[in-house]
Amino acid sequence: MLVTGHSYIDIWQAVKPATIGIPAWPDVPKGEDWKKGTCARLGWPHAEQADIAAVWRAILAKVTSWKDLDRRLVTEVERLIDFTQDL
Repeated sequence: MLVTGHSYIDIWQAVKPATIGIPAWPDVPKGEDWKKGTCARLGWPHAEQADIAAVWRAILAKVTSWKDLDRRLVTEVERLIDFTQDL
């Protein structure tokens, strides 16, 4: 058994802010929807689920390699791959 994970509230946070042209991911208070709160603080559309989906597609389109991701996520994925290869 392997227990692993990451420290992100949402996988969006694993994308390096510079990759999408922002200085940092904004702080969103606990209890507030993180994606909607992030979009609101960054001035991105967020009224409907379709807006959130469009933002995710835009974020994802900026990621071209693992170098665009926080290394901590890549490390956890590698750990999982190594573990499952040894089974």
